[in-house]
Amino acid sequence: MKKALMGVAVLVGVLALGGFIAVQTATVVRQLRPHGELKANGVAEKTRTADALDYSVAIQIAAPPAIVWALLTDAKGYPQWNSTVVKLDGTIAKGELIQLVAKVAPERTFSLKVSELEKPLHLVWEDGGKAFSGVRTFTLTPGPDGASTVFAMSETLSGRMLPMIEGSLPDFTPEFNGFARDLKVAAEKVAPPQ
Repeated sequence: MKKALMGVAVLVGVLALGGFIAVQTATVVRQLRPHGELKANGVAEKTRTADALDYSVAIQIAAPPAIVWALLTDAKGYPQWNSTVVKLDGTIAKGELIQLVAKVAPERTFSLKVSELEKPLHLVWEDGGKAFSGVRTFTLTPGPDGASTVFAMSETLSGRMLPMIEGSLPDFTPEFNGFARDLKVAAEKVAPPQ
């Protein structure tokens, strides 16, 4: 009996270790679709691959990148211009943690790390780990005249837990459409006349 219990304990330990290794070696996809390939029409797209789920949107904004960037990096100002955000606390700076409450899940606060920031063209915030990860990437591409910007945003969800979590996730397409539209309206409202 002692040998049987010991065998079961070893088997449970091996399975637990295997599960731990599987989760720790899961593929984290940081960005599924290159922003330069998105149509700047303000219509969000959902893409699912074997490794990731992605929501992406791009839109043409008649405002210079500096104005768009100022809106994107002013955490406290988000609720004034962004209909998809209840509140955003913290400082949007590389290495900082921010706390986001979104209208799509107002009962939950997302703790996000600003992992990349290249003023005024590129911003990334993310949460999770190898089991389940969400990486939101923002890209600003100046127009040839310097007075306009193509804004692109994607949220790439990945990790071993994605197939188990995916069914409980809302469709983020309306939120992405709203975010892009709201940013365009807010930036163009303060942009100098062209």
